Amino acid sequence: MSAAAAETDVSLRRRSNSLNGNHTNGVAIDGTLDNNNRRVGDTNTHMDISAKKTDNGYANGVGGGGWRSKASFTTWTARDIVYVVRHHWIPCMFAAGLLFFMGVEYTLQMIPARSEPFDLGFVVTRSLNRVLASSPDLNTVLAALNTVFVGMQTTYIVWTWLVEGRARATIAALFMFTCRGILGYSTQLPLPQDFLGSGVDFPVGNVSFFLFFSGHVAGSMIASLDMRRMQRLRLAMVFDILNVLQSIRLLGTRGHYTIDLAVGVGAGILFDSLAGKYEEMMSKRHLGTGFSLISKDSLVN
Repeated sequence: MSAAAAETDVSLRRRSNSLNGNHTNGVAIDGTLDNNNRRVGDTNTHMDISAKKTDNGYANGVGGGGWRSKASFTTWTARDIVYVVRHHWIPCMFAAGLLFFMGVEYTLQMIPARSEPFDLGFVVTRSLNRVLASSPDLNTVLAALNTVFVGMQTTYIVWTWLVEGRARATIAALFMFTCRGILGYSTQLPLPQDFLGSGVDFPVGNVSFFLFFSGHVAGSMIASLDMRRMQRLRLAMVFDILNVLQSIRLLGTRGHYTIDLAVGVGAGILFDSLAGKYEEMMSKRHLGTGFSLISKDSLVN
């Protein structure tokens, strides 16, 4: 083997594409083979972080690793840093956010044990809370409309399974509400002092409920994500708008803390993803038959 063949070829900077002379923006591992001789990159991918294997493993720590390998950051140049800031500004913003909130967290005065929790959403919706407190009829109407929206979410999610035969949204909702029950019981947050209840609000009848996290918001997210998968984009947009209005109302009535609503959004996305992974796992387990919540025998006349 010649010395040239064993030589390291590692590039962390942009490189011109030999096909069009333009710079690439993603990862390109030109004709590189892994340990199983499988191609792991081509010239049409977007960044140019390439590595060629030598007799002693991957050069400069790319791919092979190990404490004896040269650290990746030692190969960075000022041009690389400028490129990252220009073309990957979103992660850079999050890095700045990390530093900012580290400063906020370590200098913040903690809320005393006997004081009401501080909630920024409550501060923003303080005027709405006053309006609803002085207008019980308006509060009742908005609560009723919110209950209708919850019914719309539930109907759509169940419909996708019972009528369309797609179980992902239903499975996601089952995962989500079970997890919500566990977390809601594990940490029972105090009801906000200015809470405005209604007998027609869901759950109907002024019954107790878990504050963490919002099942209203999470259920709407699950339905909206399914609509997007099925290219029902306008319906998904309607649900997203109603979800925002629902969140504002819940803050105004002190029905949920801001963190309940934020986690509700994340929970909807998370459990929709987990339901998709569950479907994929079950489909692989039953090769050739696909995924279904009912027996295949019942589909045979």
